[in-house]
Amino acid sequence: MQQHSKGNIYALLPLVIFLGVYMTTALIAGDFYKISITVAGMAASIAAVAMSKETLNERIHNYSKGATDSNIMVMIWIFVLAGAFAASAKAMGAVDATVALTLKVIPKQFLPAGIFIAACFTSISIGTSVGTIVALTPIAATIAEQTGCETAWLVAVVVGGAFFGDNLSFISDTTIAATRTQGCTMRDKFRTNFAIVAPAAFITLLVYTFTNNHITSYEVEGIDAHWATILPYIFVLTTALTGVNVLLVLTLGIVSAGIIGLLSGSINLIDWIGTMGEGINSMGELIIITMMAGGILELTRLNGGIEYIISRINNRITTRRGAESAIAAIVMAANVCTANNTVAIISIGEIARNIATRFGIAPRRAASILDTFSCFMQGMLPYGAQLLMAAGLAAISPMEIIPHLYYPFIMGACAVTAIILQWPRYRK
Repeated sequence: MQQHSKGNIYALLPLVIFLGVYMTTALIAGDFYKISITVAGMAASIAAVAMSKETLNERIHNYSKGATDSNIMVMIWIFVLAGAFAASAKAMGAVDATVALTLKVIPKQFLPAGIFIAACFTSISIGTSVGTIVALTPIAATIAEQTGCETAWLVAVVVGGAFFGDNLSFISDTTIAATRTQGCTMRDKFRTNFAIVAPAAFITLLVYTFTNNHITSYEVEGIDAHWATILPYIFVLTTALTGVNVLLVLTLGIVSAGIIGLLSGSINLIDWIGTMGEGINSMGELIIITMMAGGILELTRLNGGIEYIISRINNRITTRRGAESAIAAIVMAANVCTANNTVAIISIGEIARNIATRFGIAPRRAASILDTFSCFMQGMLPYGAQLLMAAGLAAISPMEIIPHLYYPFIMGACAVTAIILQWPRYRK
């Protein structure tokens, strides 16, 4: 399709259809979990293909190209291995043992805060929100079951902490993308970024500590908390903290869970193989919607949807605050269209740098704005990898998690306040 220089507003229609079909049908049904997100994805996919102006074969080719993009495929391999690991760890007792140990060590009133701190520490150490969610969501879901806490609420605690590290970690791909596109050092970006999000993390921690934590029971009976059964999770977290690729981490986690389970007698070889298969199959809907989203977003990009959003925002900048707001708005819009905060930053990085230069915005501040607002928006997307992964592992709907994402909401509010107050300010 030939793209107009100012883009094409109608290219955004498939995204509207996707969210509209999913939310409308879920509201009518009165339960988001009763509605398959893949149905909304199918409707949006058909609309995206129908709206393109190439031949049908070219449209399908472009859709399939987006669905099988290397970033999409890496996410899918993570989903496959995560499903196998989560099922293996649960079958051999690692999840129950970890939950029992957690409940014994952390007092009831501090349990949500403790989980949030654990998620923050893990994510900032390993630099990936998805990896943190894979490691901690099964534990949070089981804790919710044992304590009577709402599953979506406690899973949201993990997701919020995961975004804390995704935004700040020196080895996070969003940090790398933001600093490289804006031409600043990671240290400078971290200092600026930390001044903005640290208050958000502190406020979130206070909320989890001093408000109703939704826990109705704190009795854990009949659970074997033997240290050996916890080793798969310790192994996964340890290898992740050393910077090992998440795919290798999960593979080693599957192997360790199987070996320990076989040696302890908690699972036999046939059951282990069957359990892995069930875990992988449980990721089916997640894999399908991820591929659909990739195809839809590729056609949206090719048809000028992102260009339209950028041109509309860029033409209205008159002040420094307006420029910073524009950078935030552009990266959030790109994030909606790509469902990947790293890709969104890379896609509009040069535009953001030009705006920052034009209005005297320091590279470290521009990088911080890019990273913070992309992470904020990523946490709001029901079709983003993080929420899809968390929902898949906890067997709930992504839409159930979003209302409980205190940290991303508070982080967004702090970031907006930082723009309004122009704090912290760096001119060089």
